[in-house]
Amino acid sequence: MTSVIAATAAFIEEKFKTEGSGHDWPHIRRVWQVARALAADTPGTDLEVAELAALLHDIADWKFHGGDYEAGPRAARAWLLSQQVPEATVARVEQIIREVSFKGLGVETPVSSPEAAVVQDADRLDAIGAIGVARAFAYGGHKGRPLHDPATPPVSHEDFEQYKQSTAPTLNHFYEKLLHLKGRLHTPAARALAEERHRFMEAFVAQFLREWDSQDAS
Repeated sequence: MTSVIAATAAFIEEKFKTEGSGHDWPHIRRVWQVARALAADTPGTDLEVAELAALLHDIADWKFHGGDYEAGPRAARAWLLSQQVPEATVARVEQIIREVSFKGLGVETPVSSPEAAVVQDADRLDAIGAIGVARAFAYGGHKGRPLHDPATPPVSHEDFEQYKQSTAPTLNHFYEKLLHLKGRLHTPAARALAEERHRFMEAFVAQFLREWDSQDAS
C-alpha cells in the first residue's frame, strides 16, 4: 500500500467512524476492497487511482451537502493536494467521484475509465443484498422517512434534480433504484456478485409486503 493510500484510508476512517446513515467507514472500506478486487479483473485499471477514488467517493456526498454535486470532487481535491498528489491523478479521481452516483432511474450514468467502472460497480454492489437493505433503512431513518406508504407510489425520476428532491418512503427506493442496479453494472465480476444479492432483495421486498399486507387484513 502506498503511503498516500494509507494516509487517505486513515483520514477517511477517522472522518466517518461515527457516521450513522449507512455512508460510514465500513461502507467506504467495503467499496475500497471490492474495487481493488474488481480492478484485478479489469484490464487497464490504474489501481492507485481506483483505490483513491473508492476511499474518497463519499468524502462530501451531495446528499449531505445541500445537493451540491461538486462538494465531493472539491473536498477530494483539497485532500489529495495536501498529500502532494500530482495534478493529473487528482483530476482523474475528481472525475471518478463525479461519475459514481446514481442520478435517477431515467438518467444514464456512463463511466469514462476502467477506474470509474470498478468504483461505481463496487459502490453499487454495497447498495444491494443484505447490507444494501440495512443501509437503505438506515438512511431512511436518518432522514426521518417512513418505512412504507402504499399511497405513495414509486417514481421513475427522469432527471437528477427530481431524484435529489425525493422524500419518498424507504421501500420506494427499492423500485426507484436498488432493484435496477444489477442491470447497470459494468464489469463481469460485479455482475456475478450481484446475482445472489439481487435475489435476496427480491425475496426481502416480497416478504416485507406480505407482512405489511397481513397487518392491514387483521
